[in-house]
Amino acid sequence: MSLHRLEVEARDVRAGALGLVLDAPAPAVLAETSLHDGTGGGLTLGVIGASHVVTASVGGRRLTEEVSCDAVTAGGSLLPPRVDRDGYELVSECTEMSRAALDELAVELRRRAATDEAFLCATFPGADAAVTALTAAPGEGSGWTWQSWHLYPDEDRGKGTVVTTRSRWNP
Repeated sequence: MSLHRLEVEARDVRAGALGLVLDAPAPAVLAETSLHDGTGGGLTLGVIGASHVVTASVGGRRLTEEVSCDAVTAGGSLLPPRVDRDGYELVSECTEMSRAALDELAVELRRRAATDEAFLCATFPGADAAVTALTAAPGEGSGWTWQSWHLYPDEDRGKGTVVTTRSRWNP
C-alpha cells in the first residue's frame, strides 16, 4: 500500500508556482516508493512538501526530475508544457475543474494507491483533495515512464486545479 496521510502542511499551494529542475540533488522526501525493472534499473517516486521528485537509473545512468515550487530557485524553470531532451520527455497540463470533480479525482487516486504498489499518493491536512500522486512502470526496451497528479482545491471559489505530468526516460 502506497497511500500516505501526511501530517505536515504542503509548501506547494499554487499550481502556477510549479517549476521543473532536472538532475539536481533530490530533496528530502516525506513519502516514497521504489520500483525495479528486473534488469538492474530502478526508480524512486517521492512526495516532497513542495510536490514531487523522481529518481531513475538505468545501466549506470541516472536522472532526477523535480516538479515543485522550489524547482526554479534550484536552477530550473517554471513548469513548461513540454520538454524533450536526450531521451527524456515531459508533457504537463494544468486543468481547472469543479470542486466536485476534483474531489472525485482525489478519491480515485487514493483508491488506486491503496491497491497498486507502483502507485504513490500523499494527502495533506486541510482538504481531502489536497493530493500529490505518482505512478510509474518500466518503459519499452529500457528506461521508465511515470505520471504525476498535483491537486489544488480552491475552497473560496468552489473549484480546483489539477496539474498532470507524463514523463518518459529512455537513455
